[in-house]
Amino acid sequence: MQQTSLNLIAIGIFTVTISALLGPIFNIPPAIPAAATFSILGLATLDNLGFQGKGVTLLLDWLSRTRSDYRDRILRHEAGHFLIAYLLGIPVTGYTLTAWEALKQGQPGLGGVTFDTQQLSPNPLAITEMQLTLNRFCTVWMAGIAAETLIYDTTEGGLDDRQKLREALTALGRPASESTLKERWATLQAQTLLQNNWTAYEALVTAMEKRTPVTECYKLIQEHCQASGESS
Repeated sequence: MQQTSLNLIAIGIFTVTISALLGPIFNIPPAIPAAATFSILGLATLDNLGFQGKGVTLLLDWLSRTRSDYRDRILRHEAGHFLIAYLLGIPVTGYTLTAWEALKQGQPGLGGVTFDTQQLSPNPLAITEMQLTLNRFCTVWMAGIAAETLIYDTTEGGLDDRQKLREALTALGRPASESTLKERWATLQAQTLLQNNWTAYEALVTAMEKRTPVTECYKLIQEHCQASGESS
């Protein structure tokens, strides 16, 4: 079962349990907590089996987006991924900023920036090239966290990004102990690139908020980098 669904069930059961305990005090009929429990469990199970947990994800994302600071944080997080991928020569294939947009494009979860990952295929005949490619992708994966840290001093997202980095290292036979060091290194690299191309980053944030197509975002980045003399 999806972790989001499990968390929702746990919260629901906790709430219902508290209601049952406090029911006698506030004269709440026992049938109400029981009915609520079965409803929550039924809906969560149906969503998980029929929609792979997408319904819960859509609901929680919709509720979260009532907060303007949440929407802005997501936007700036994904803009970090986009810009660093562009600067490091990794083709961006698209982006989404809400769970609904991700669902319409066939992406899992909350979506985000998608890019060509074919370059990450291990090639034993080109170890140095493979290492450079891995470093580029790690920097892109940590770019959202880097952007949040620069702007907010804290991070709320990035769990999936860290997981991608760890899975890539594991697939290449790297020890688990290397992941933490690689995360820190890649985050610092991404922060430096963002700071050196800040004008382009801010322009990209504005463009992505308007859902500007990827090709137009590319042109915008190029224009701002050339105009300001910024580069990677």
